[in-house]
Amino acid sequence: MKSIPNPKLYELTRSIANWYFSTFYDYTQSGTENIPSQGPVIFAANHVSFYDPPAIGACLHRQINYFARDTLFKGLFGKSLIQIGAIPVARENAEMKSLRAIFNSLKAGGAVAIYPEGTRSPDGLLAEPKPGAGMIACKSRATIIPVRVFGTYEAYGRQRKLPKIGGRIHIAYDRPMTTEALDPGKAHPERYLEASRRIMARIGALATPDDCVV
Repeated sequence: MKSIPNPKLYELTRSIANWYFSTFYDYTQSGTENIPSQGPVIFAANHVSFYDPPAIGACLHRQINYFARDTLFKGLFGKSLIQIGAIPVARENAEMKSLRAIFNSLKAGGAVAIYPEGTRSPDGLLAEPKPGAGMIACKSRATIIPVRVFGTYEAYGRQRKLPKIGGRIHIAYDRPMTTEALDPGKAHPERYLEASRRIMARIGALATPDDCVV
């Protein structure tokens, strides 16, 4: 499925998401100064909620290509996902077309959001990562921004059928991580998994500005 992003629709969607989170939650961020204004960037985040993708990008004036399950790309909603630059991915296996779309976006100087854990946490805690994020990071050589999402699990975790309104949501953006810092090298027996683990270690070290639990 070929993606034809519409920057105006993306900005409209982002603005609505920012309004929504700012209106119904105590929506705050830290470390936004760490985000490059240009060049290929991977936002690597923990994943605990359906809220995570919009919460990560709502406050940023930079278009991000997000992963979305291929089953969501149906009807009008599916067409909207295409126009805001979402990348369809098979639930069990990232297809070559999806990976190609990711690398094409990064090669063009774009930004993508990925989740090293691969799926939403069932309990809100950090989980062991999968090698896919490390592979994308190593091969693309893009700048990595580790991101930790706080509060979205409590608001809309896997156990909730509907979101809970109110409460704090905080997005912490870490200092840029280079390929040299995360890639253990081709000789490493678990090269991509180790790269993902190094990214997750940085995500796990992030805290809210007042170092509290949301």
